[in-house]
Amino acid sequence: MRRPHTVLAMGAGIHSRLLADKALDRLESVAHVDTTTTVTDFTTADARQLARTEVLFTHWGAPPLTEDALHRMPRLRAAVHAAGSVKHHITDAVWRHGIAVSSAAAANAVPVAEFTLAAILFAGKRVLDAAHTYAATRTQPDLLPYYSGHGNYHRTVGIVGASRIGRRVLDLLRPFDFDVLLYDPYLGPEQARTLGAAQVGLDELVRRSDVVSVHAPQLPETHHMFDARRIALLKDGAALINTARGSLVDTDALTAHLVTGRIHAVLDVTEPEVPPADSPLYSLPNVLLTPHIAGSLGNELGRMTDWAINEVARYAQGLPFAHEVAPDELTRSA
Repeated sequence: MRRPHTVLAMGAGIHSRLLADKALDRLESVAHVDTTTTVTDFTTADARQLARTEVLFTHWGAPPLTEDALHRMPRLRAAVHAAGSVKHHITDAVWRHGIAVSSAAAANAVPVAEFTLAAILFAGKRVLDAAHTYAATRTQPDLLPYYSGHGNYHRTVGIVGASRIGRRVLDLLRPFDFDVLLYDPYLGPEQARTLGAAQVGLDELVRRSDVVSVHAPQLPETHHMFDARRIALLKDGAALINTARGSLVDTDALTAHLVTGRIHAVLDVTEPEVPPADSPLYSLPNVLLTPHIAGSLGNELGRMTDWAINEVARYAQGLPFAHEVAPDELTRSA
């Protein structure tokens, strides 16, 4: 198998924390690569090394592939991203030069979907409520009246966005006795049924769902898609889960409803990403606030690395990428 000349390009210190020895050994088996050197800035990198580069192996903090950067890499034919979104470093110049792009976004979708499934199940069982009540009273509540409105049997779950993560969540929901609604402006009713859901409008989904989980991309048209008006449509006792981007939800409007105790929320992302120190979100008993941990972390990073190395191996064998990114995808993806 031909081993293409490959260069690591990512933020300073990333490579040593994210690429384990076995992964580096495997990458070296499919590519000519100096695993001790990482490019953090194309303008200061070794010019001779860049001139030989055929494949870029990128990760978080990769420098942008501008026209000037591509001029320094005349042999570049592919950029393989061992993480999710490529919007931070893939520019229009990449598409103009016909460079193939691959992403491990599908690998990153796995832990986010798993986190979401757990959040949905816990929301239905009101696990957070029960834990706070138990801690406050130190007594076992009378289960029948206390939990009479709780449970997951034929609860309605609304999924906003049939993205990679949204579709993965839909797959994970199949074994359960949920009634699943889906909103995605790019899908029709038949496609939604194939995914195991009923296609409805967004407002209808919000009104009918016991749990709403957001998986739409961050785009100008999705900014504050959950504004004060739409949040008010949530039924009393409903839960809103956001593992997508904080900007999709008007945090102030959501907080106003949460402080009343009317609804519940699981927020892995917020706007701003770290709420102010005096935000009620940190202490409200009906809110589970986590610091953007739904995506790959710890040993889950290895999954993204393995998928990316598989893509380099496919390129080396002359095969098309299994997870190629098309230019038009970036207009409707994270």
